[in-house]
Amino acid sequence: MDYKDYYQVLGLKKGASSEEIKRAYRKLALQYHPDKNQGNKEAEEKFKEINEAYAVLSDPQKKEQFDQFGATGFHQRYSQEDIFRGFDVGDLFKDKGFGTDDIFFRIFSSAGEQRSRMKTRKQRGEDFTMELPVTFSEAYFGAEKRVAFLRRGVREELSVKVPGGVVDGAKLRIASKGDSGAGGGPAGDLYLVVKAGSDPVFSRENDDIVVERSIRLTEAALGTSLEAPTMEGNKRIKIPAGIQPGTKIRLKGFGFPHMGKTTKGDLYVKVNVKVPTQLTEAQKKLLDELSGMGL
Repeated sequence: MDYKDYYQVLGLKKGASSEEIKRAYRKLALQYHPDKNQGNKEAEEKFKEINEAYAVLSDPQKKEQFDQFGATGFHQRYSQEDIFRGFDVGDLFKDKGFGTDDIFFRIFSSAGEQRSRMKTRKQRGEDFTMELPVTFSEAYFGAEKRVAFLRRGVREELSVKVPGGVVDGAKLRIASKGDSGAGGGPAGDLYLVVKAGSDPVFSRENDDIVVERSIRLTEAALGTSLEAPTMEGNKRIKIPAGIQPGTKIRLKGFGFPHMGKTTKGDLYVKVNVKVPTQLTEAQKKLLDELSGMGL
């Protein structure tokens, strides 16, 4: 649904002062007043629209919410009943002879009855969505996170359990923490969209983890062993003789937990071979001899 920009309705730009808002409203309200446009339904609708705009922009709290969230976001937080609650413009038109029993107010009594009927229909509240940053470690082990958010202009806080193995972009649903429902309807939900951080040592591929380790040329040819880091601590692994650069050695079950399961992904140690860029004369001589032997 497209909602109207209340500033445009009054012919103003965002940031208009309270005096400018009042002046624009008074001018338009008098122009489209039903007494001057009897039988003109279009003018009557315009008159109601102008008053709705003024009901919001003349109230500092409602105006702040409209400025912050825009037309759509505002209407996700305020019902028609909320917009007109406490709205009274009687003093603005006393000099024009419009009293509280005038047709001006009878129109909005009718609108109030319509709003009351709308309120009796139960409507579920809107869902809220916000980002939840988690570190690489928190995504692996799981965590308890404290979350703060605004609901109807009121700050709320709650603790959220982040399950181990959660992936970037996953949505965690917090029931009934969205916007309030209308007419006694249920509240919407709060969805936390996980923003998973990276790690300087490990990289994630689905539920697997990849870590890179480098060995010397002789170690690649003769074989060796080394300490490989995992999220659970270091683990010594054997490097077979003749290993090729880029080969991955698998450590089963050392990857991320599979969400909702007791199993885990794997960790892969990617082996890189360091080729020396500078050699001593003795090293060159040995390599020449090895080259002559077919190596």
